[in-house]
Amino acid sequence: MAAVHTIKNQYHGINAHLHSYMQHEGGWDSFHSSHIVYLTSALKSKLLPMGYTAEVENSLQIRRYDEAAGRPESDVMILDTDSERVLQRTTPKSSRISAQQVLAIPDVIDIEEELSPYRAIGIYEYTTNPRDRGEPVGWIELLSPSNKPGGQDASAYRTKRYKILQSGIVFVELDYLDASPPTFGRMASKKAYRIVVIDPRPAFLEGLVYPIEFDVDEPIPTIEIPLNAEDILKFDFNLPYQRTFEDLFYGIELVDYRQLPLNFNRYSRDNQTRITARMLAVLKAAGSGVDLDKDVPLPVEDIILEDALTQLKTLT
Repeated sequence: MAAVHTIKNQYHGINAHLHSYMQHEGGWDSFHSSHIVYLTSALKSKLLPMGYTAEVENSLQIRRYDEAAGRPESDVMILDTDSERVLQRTTPKSSRISAQQVLAIPDVIDIEEELSPYRAIGIYEYTTNPRDRGEPVGWIELLSPSNKPGGQDASAYRTKRYKILQSGIVFVELDYLDASPPTFGRMASKKAYRIVVIDPRPAFLEGLVYPIEFDVDEPIPTIEIPLNAEDILKFDFNLPYQRTFEDLFYGIELVDYRQLPLNFNRYSRDNQTRITARMLAVLKAAGSGVDLDKDVPLPVEDIILEDALTQLKTLT
Protein backbone atom coordinates (compact mmCIF):
# COMPACT_ATOMS: atom_id res chain seq x y z
CA MET A 1 0.00 0.00 0.00
CA ALA A 2 1.23 3.49 -0.86
CA ALA A 3 1.69 6.14 1.81
CA VAL A 4 -1.59 7.14 3.48
CA HIS A 5 -1.89 10.89 4.08
CA THR A 6 -5.01 12.84 5.04
CA ILE A 7 -5.83 16.50 5.59
CA LYS A 8 -8.04 15.82 8.59
CA ASN A 9 -6.65 14.42 11.80
CA GLN A 10 -7.53 10.72 12.11
CA TYR A 11 -7.14 10.81 15.91
CA HIS A 12 -9.80 12.14 18.27
CA GLY A 13 -7.23 14.40 19.90
CA ILE A 14 -3.48 14.83 19.61
CA ASN A 15 -2.03 13.09 16.58
CA ALA A 16 0.54 10.63 17.96
CA HIS A 17 2.25 10.29 14.57
CA LEU A 18 2.76 14.03 14.20
CA HIS A 19 3.91 14.70 17.75
CA SER A 20 6.33 11.78 17.73
CA TYR A 21 7.85 13.15 14.54
CA MET A 22 8.15 16.71 15.83
CA GLN A 23 9.67 15.67 19.15
CA HIS A 24 12.35 13.55 17.50
CA GLU A 25 12.92 15.06 14.07
CA GLY A 26 12.09 18.73 14.74
CA GLY A 27 9.31 21.05 13.67
CA TRP A 28 7.80 21.88 17.07
CA ASP A 29 8.80 25.56 16.79
CA SER A 30 6.62 26.04 13.72
CA PHE A 31 3.69 24.11 15.20
CA HIS A 32 3.97 26.05 18.47
CA SER A 33 3.79 29.45 16.76
CA SER A 34 0.91 28.43 14.50
CA HIS A 35 -1.13 26.77 17.23
CA ILE A 36 -0.89 29.82 19.51
CA VAL A 37 -2.58 31.93 16.80
CA TYR A 38 -5.49 29.48 16.52
CA LEU A 39 -5.76 29.26 20.30
CA THR A 40 -5.92 33.05 20.61
CA SER A 41 -8.60 33.36 17.94
CA ALA A 42 -10.75 30.69 19.62
CA LEU A 43 -10.24 32.27 23.04
CA LYS A 44 -11.27 35.71 21.80
CA SER A 45 -14.55 34.36 20.43
CA LYS A 46 -15.40 33.00 23.89
CA LEU A 47 -13.95 35.81 25.99
CA LEU A 48 -15.30 38.92 24.27
CA PRO A 49 -18.97 38.15 25.13
CA MET A 50 -17.83 37.71 28.75
CA GLY A 51 -16.09 41.09 28.78
CA TYR A 52 -12.54 39.75 28.44
CA THR A 53 -10.08 39.43 25.60
CA ALA A 54 -6.90 37.51 24.76
CA GLU A 55 -3.61 38.65 23.29
CA VAL A 56 -0.65 36.78 21.82
CA GLU A 57 2.51 37.64 23.73
CA ASN A 58 6.14 36.66 24.05
CA SER A 59 6.10 33.77 26.48
CA LEU A 60 7.86 33.43 29.80
CA GLN A 61 9.93 30.81 28.02
CA ILE A 62 12.11 33.61 26.62
CA ARG A 63 11.17 36.82 28.44
CA ARG A 64 12.34 37.44 31.98
CA TYR A 65 9.56 38.23 34.43
CA ASP A 66 11.61 40.99 36.08
CA GLU A 67 12.87 42.64 32.89
CA ALA A 68 12.87 46.41 33.32
CA ALA A 69 11.26 47.07 29.91
CA GLY A 70 7.58 46.14 30.08
CA ARG A 71 5.37 43.69 31.94
CA PRO A 72 5.82 39.90 31.98
CA GLU A 73 4.39 38.33 28.84
CA SER A 74 3.00 34.89 28.14
CA ASP A 75 1.92 32.75 25.18
CA VAL A 76 -1.60 34.15 25.44
CA MET A 77 -2.87 36.62 28.03
CA ILE A 78 -6.54 37.02 29.07
CA LEU A 79 -7.75 40.55 29.92
CA ASP A 80 -10.85 41.75 31.79
CA THR A 81 -12.93 44.54 30.23
CA ASP A 82 -14.66 45.45 33.50
CA SER A 83 -12.56 47.74 35.71
CA GLU A 84 -14.80 47.00 38.71
CA ARG A 85 -14.84 43.25 38.31
CA VAL A 86 -11.06 43.05 38.37
CA LEU A 87 -11.23 44.00 42.05
CA GLN A 88 -13.68 41.22 42.89
CA ARG A 89 -11.26 38.34 43.33
CA THR A 90 -12.76 35.40 45.20
CA THR A 91 -11.29 32.59 47.21
CA PRO A 92 -10.91 29.58 44.91
CA LYS A 93 -13.01 26.57 45.87
CA SER A 94 -12.60 23.08 44.48
CA SER A 95 -16.34 23.00 43.71
CA ARG A 96 -16.02 25.92 41.28
CA ILE A 97 -14.06 23.93 38.73
CA SER A 98 -14.64 20.40 37.45
CA ALA A 99 -11.43 18.40 37.26
CA GLN A 100 -10.17 14.86 37.66
CA GLN A 101 -8.46 15.91 40.86
CA VAL A 102 -7.80 19.02 42.92
CA LEU A 103 -4.48 19.56 44.67
CA ALA A 104 -2.95 22.22 46.88
CA ILE A 105 -0.13 24.23 45.30
CA PRO A 106 2.50 23.13 47.89
CA ASP A 107 1.66 19.51 47.05
CA VAL A 108 2.57 20.07 43.39
CA ILE A 109 5.22 22.78 43.29
CA ASP A 110 8.45 22.62 45.26
CA ILE A 111 8.43 25.98 47.07
CA GLU A 112 12.22 25.89 47.20
CA GLU A 113 12.71 25.19 43.50
CA GLU A 114 14.60 27.86 41.59
CA LEU A 115 12.31 30.46 41.39
CA SER A 116 13.79 30.44 23.79
CA PRO A 117 11.59 31.98 20.92
CA TYR A 118 8.06 30.83 21.69
CA ARG A 119 4.73 32.57 22.12
CA ALA A 120 2.27 32.56 24.98
CA ILE A 121 -1.35 33.58 25.57
CA GLY A 122 -2.52 36.12 28.15
CA ILE A 123 -5.99 36.90 29.49
CA TYR A 124 -6.39 40.60 30.31
CA GLU A 125 -8.93 43.20 31.34
CA TYR A 126 -10.03 44.67 28.03
CA THR A 127 -9.49 48.37 27.33
CA THR A 128 -9.70 50.31 24.08
CA ASN A 129 -6.09 51.39 24.62
CA PRO A 130 -3.80 48.31 24.84
CA ARG A 131 -1.28 50.39 26.77
CA ASP A 132 -3.80 50.64 29.62
CA ARG A 133 -4.70 46.98 29.77
CA GLY A 134 -3.34 46.46 33.28
CA GLU A 135 -2.22 43.20 34.80
CA PRO A 136 -3.20 39.90 33.20
CA VAL A 137 -6.00 37.79 34.62
CA GLY A 138 -4.72 34.55 33.12
CA TRP A 139 -1.55 33.22 31.59
CA ILE A 140 -1.46 30.28 29.13
CA GLU A 141 1.73 28.45 28.17
CA LEU A 142 2.17 25.78 25.49
CA LEU A 143 5.27 23.86 26.54
CA SER A 144 8.23 23.33 24.24
CA PRO A 145 10.69 20.40 24.54
CA SER A 146 13.43 22.63 25.99
CA ASN A 147 11.19 23.55 28.95
CA LYS A 148 10.44 19.96 29.94
CA PRO A 149 12.65 18.11 32.47
CA GLY A 150 16.05 17.50 30.92
CA GLY A 151 15.67 20.43 28.52
CA GLN A 152 18.17 23.26 28.48
CA ASP A 153 15.60 25.85 29.61
CA ALA A 154 13.75 23.74 32.18
CA SER A 155 15.22 25.43 35.23
CA ALA A 156 14.61 28.96 33.94
CA TYR A 157 11.05 28.06 32.98
CA ARG A 158 10.21 26.76 36.47
CA THR A 159 11.68 29.90 38.03
CA LYS A 160 9.57 32.22 35.91
CA ARG A 161 6.43 30.12 36.38
CA TYR A 162 6.94 30.31 40.12
CA LYS A 163 7.18 34.10 40.01
CA ILE A 164 4.05 34.42 37.88
CA LEU A 165 2.09 32.32 40.38
CA GLN A 166 3.40 34.40 43.25
CA SER A 167 2.00 37.47 41.49
CA GLY A 168 -1.54 36.01 41.72
CA ILE A 169 -2.12 35.26 38.02
CA VAL A 170 -4.10 32.16 37.00
CA PHE A 171 -1.70 29.89 35.13
CA VAL A 172 -2.61 27.30 32.48
CA GLU A 173 0.09 24.94 31.21
CA LEU A 174 -0.51 22.88 28.07
CA ASP A 175 1.73 19.82 27.87
CA TYR A 176 1.27 18.01 24.56
CA LEU A 177 4.77 16.46 24.68
CA ASP A 178 4.60 12.80 25.69
CA ALA A 179 8.29 12.06 25.14
CA SER A 180 9.31 13.79 28.39
CA PRO A 181 7.92 13.79 31.95
CA PRO A 182 5.69 16.54 33.42
CA THR A 183 7.21 19.82 34.63
CA PHE A 184 5.66 19.18 38.05
CA GLY A 185 7.90 16.62 39.71
CA ARG A 186 5.47 16.01 42.57
CA MET A 187 2.52 15.26 40.30
CA ALA A 188 1.85 11.58 39.64
CA SER A 189 1.32 11.17 35.91
CA LYS A 190 -0.49 8.23 34.38
CA LYS A 191 -1.34 9.53 30.91
CA ALA A 192 0.52 10.93 27.91
CA TYR A 193 -0.74 14.52 27.88
CA ARG A 194 -2.03 17.05 30.41
CA ILE A 195 -3.44 20.51 30.92
CA VAL A 196 -2.79 21.97 34.36
CA VAL A 197 -4.76 24.95 35.71
CA ILE A 198 -3.34 26.72 38.77
CA ASP A 199 -5.30 29.39 40.64
CA PRO A 200 -2.93 31.02 43.18
CA ARG A 201 -5.62 33.26 44.65
CA PRO A 202 -6.20 34.64 47.22
CA ALA A 203 -2.66 33.74 48.25
CA PHE A 204 -0.03 31.51 46.68
CA LEU A 205 0.06 28.92 49.48
CA GLU A 206 -3.75 28.77 49.59
CA GLY A 207 -4.17 28.25 45.84
CA LEU A 208 -5.39 25.13 44.09
CA VAL A 209 -4.13 23.01 41.19
CA TYR A 210 -6.45 21.30 38.71
CA PRO A 211 -4.57 18.71 36.61
CA ILE A 212 -6.49 17.21 33.70
CA GLU A 213 -4.76 14.32 31.91
CA PHE A 214 -5.69 12.50 28.71
CA ASP A 215 -4.24 9.84 26.47
CA VAL A 216 -3.62 9.04 22.82
CA ASP A 217 -6.82 9.10 20.71
CA GLU A 218 -8.78 10.90 23.42
CA PRO A 219 -10.11 14.39 22.63
CA ILE A 220 -8.22 17.26 24.21
CA PRO A 221 -10.61 18.16 27.04
CA THR A 222 -12.79 21.19 27.59
CA ILE A 223 -11.20 23.02 30.51
CA GLU A 224 -12.64 25.46 33.05
CA ILE A 225 -10.41 28.49 33.67
CA PRO A 226 -11.24 30.77 36.63
CA LEU A 227 -11.23 34.48 35.78
CA ASN A 228 -12.21 37.44 37.98
CA ALA A 229 -15.07 37.50 40.48
CA GLU A 230 -17.12 34.32 39.88
CA ASP A 231 -16.44 34.15 36.13
CA ILE A 232 -15.26 30.84 34.70
CA LEU A 233 -14.25 30.30 31.07
CA LYS A 234 -15.21 26.87 29.67
CA PHE A 235 -12.90 26.34 26.73
CA ASP A 236 -12.62 23.42 24.29
CA PHE A 237 -8.91 23.04 23.54
CA ASN A 238 -9.58 20.32 20.97
CA LEU A 239 -11.17 22.61 18.36
CA PRO A 240 -8.17 24.94 17.82
CA TYR A 241 -5.85 21.91 17.77
CA GLN A 242 -7.82 20.29 14.95
CA ARG A 243 -7.88 23.56 13.02
CA THR A 244 -4.11 23.90 13.36
CA PHE A 245 -3.61 20.34 12.13
CA GLU A 246 -5.87 20.76 9.12
CA ASP A 247 -5.11 24.32 8.03
CA LEU A 248 -1.34 23.80 8.15
CA PHE A 249 -1.64 20.46 6.23
CA TYR A 250 0.44 18.52 8.76
CA GLY A 251 -1.43 15.35 7.83
CA ILE A 252 -0.31 15.64 4.22
CA GLU A 253 3.31 16.56 4.84
CA LEU A 254 4.40 14.76 8.01
CA VAL A 255 2.00 11.89 8.79
CA ASP A 256 1.93 8.48 7.11
CA TYR A 257 -0.48 6.06 8.76
CA ARG A 258 1.31 3.06 7.23
CA GLN A 259 4.26 3.66 9.54
CA LEU A 260 4.31 3.31 13.32
CA PRO A 261 5.11 6.59 15.11
CA LEU A 262 8.79 7.22 15.78
CA ASN A 263 9.94 5.61 19.05
CA PHE A 264 6.73 3.63 19.22
CA ASN A 265 8.15 1.47 22.01
CA ARG A 266 8.27 4.37 24.47
CA TYR A 267 4.45 4.52 24.56
CA SER A 268 2.60 2.60 27.25
CA ARG A 269 1.03 -0.67 26.16
CA ASP A 270 -2.41 0.91 26.35
CA ASN A 271 -1.38 3.76 24.07
CA GLN A 272 0.39 1.39 21.68
CA THR A 273 -2.93 -0.44 21.39
CA ARG A 274 -4.77 2.83 20.76
CA ILE A 275 -2.28 3.81 18.05
CA THR A 276 -2.34 0.49 16.23
CA ALA A 277 -6.13 0.28 16.40
CA ARG A 278 -6.32 3.76 14.89
CA MET A 279 -3.86 2.80 12.15
CA LEU A 280 -5.86 -0.32 11.31
CA ALA A 281 -9.06 1.69 10.98
CA VAL A 282 -7.38 4.18 8.66
CA LEU A 283 -5.59 1.62 6.49
CA LYS A 284 -8.65 -0.61 6.08
CA ALA A 285 -10.78 2.38 5.15
CA ALA A 286 -8.16 3.60 2.68
CA GLY A 287 -7.99 0.13 1.12
CA SER A 288 -11.78 0.17 0.70
CA GLY A 289 -11.75 3.53 -1.04
CA VAL A 290 -13.30 5.46 1.86
CA ASP A 291 -12.80 9.25 1.78
CA LEU A 292 -10.63 9.74 4.85
CA ASP A 293 -11.36 13.46 5.00
CA LYS A 294 -15.05 12.87 5.76
CA ASP A 295 -16.71 11.57 8.91
CA VAL A 296 -13.51 11.26 10.93
CA PRO A 297 -12.28 9.92 13.23
CA LEU A 298 -13.34 6.46 12.13
CA PRO A 299 -14.55 3.87 14.66
CA VAL A 300 -11.82 1.47 15.82
CA GLU A 301 -11.82 -2.23 16.63
CA ASP A 302 -11.58 -3.59 20.17
CA ILE A 303 -8.35 -5.48 19.64
CA ILE A 304 -5.31 -6.61 21.61
CA LEU A 305 -1.94 -5.15 20.70
CA GLU A 306 -0.33 -8.31 19.32
CA ASP A 307 -3.25 -8.95 16.96
CA ALA A 308 -3.21 -5.35 15.80
CA LEU A 309 0.51 -5.50 15.00
CA THR A 310 0.03 -8.74 13.09
CA GLN A 311 -2.76 -7.25 11.00
CA LEU A 312 -0.71 -4.13 10.30
CA LYS A 313 2.04 -6.24 8.76
CA THR A 314 -0.43 -7.61 6.23
CA LEU A 315 -1.65 -4.13 5.31
CA THR A 316 1.64 -2.32 4.97
